[in-house]
Amino acid sequence: MGFRDYPFVVKKRPGSDPRRYPGHREVLDYLNDFAVEFGINGVVRFGVEVGYVGKMENGKWKVSSRKRKNDDGVFSNEEEYDAVVICNGHYTEPRIADIPGIEVWPGKQIHSHNYRVPDPFRDQAVLLIGGAASATDISREIAEVAKEVHISSRSATSGVPMKLPGYDNVWLHNMIEAVGSDGGVSFRDGSKILADIILHCTGYKYHFPFLETNGIVTVDDNRVGPLYKHVFPPAFAPSLSYVGLPWKVIPFFLCELQSKWIAAVLSGRISLPSKEDMNADIEAFYSSMTASCIPKRYTHNMDDYQFDYDDWLAAECGSAPSEEWRKQMYFISRQNKKTLSETYRDEWDDNDLIIQAYEDFVKYIPELAQAQNLPR
Repeated sequence: MGFRDYPFVVKKRPGSDPRRYPGHREVLDYLNDFAVEFGINGVVRFGVEVGYVGKMENGKWKVSSRKRKNDDGVFSNEEEYDAVVICNGHYTEPRIADIPGIEVWPGKQIHSHNYRVPDPFRDQAVLLIGGAASATDISREIAEVAKEVHISSRSATSGVPMKLPGYDNVWLHNMIEAVGSDGGVSFRDGSKILADIILHCTGYKYHFPFLETNGIVTVDDNRVGPLYKHVFPPAFAPSLSYVGLPWKVIPFFLCELQSKWIAAVLSGRISLPSKEDMNADIEAFYSSMTASCIPKRYTHNMDDYQFDYDDWLAAECGSAPSEEWRKQMYFISRQNKKTLSETYRDEWDDNDLIIQAYEDFVKYIPELAQAQNLPR
């Protein structure tokens, strides 16, 4: 998961989490350590909100911002830049399921974005909507305290509610038909439950409220485009670019390679294709999705394809391709989540890959290997 030049390894300090799937605090500690190691905090303006980014007649970009502690709502700080890189992530604007009858349903609704601990769900009948990682992890946590836990997922195809193995109070359902003013929830299989809380584990939307491109770059059904290789909009390239749009990926490594590519382009070390060629590449990509019956909303979903994409980026900016251990670790961990759904955070059998990773760390960054006390 870590950046190539700063290994994500277990550090000997109080409260460290040595599991292959560590908790969020361990990831935060890693990012803080990375920022300190490379002096990043010194070039970041914390507590600043950007309210507007737009192209000026002189070809530069106008950026309006304000200190967030100011509550006057005025973005009074205006600056001009030769290039702007959009790195605001895509896990802040929740996507909410469209449920018939929800306007009269009397219960409480929240999104997984706002979930922190299971205790508020104690003795409640909870319905989670979604079938991915958030729904899986949260349902198992709240099952310890909730009266009932129901999961509605489009991947549930049995046609009848199914009790989750190992649990007395967790059921899997197919899609919701409607909800009612009595607190009831009806499913397409004809079953019905009463729920106190609906917890939307339905993902997020790409959201760039500050960016003005006059309709040239849009978000349509969760497709940000048109973008060449998920990074450069041809109409504004190379002065506008995006980092981190793809999902179902190893995020830090992919973002590192995208950033290196952007830096190489902006520095003039490498050149982009012509706008015509970039647009042709985008159209070919969209056509291939259509031919494969892949919905538009999966434009930035990579999964297995990510390593071909990573290697393409690496070749463009003169970096080494993805390491074999990194690929295998990804595939093994993904499989463990399916087959060891209850214990995947605590069980793993890939120590041979860890040894290969350590060998790479020592080879490329011996001083960091020594500083972090990696085996040599």
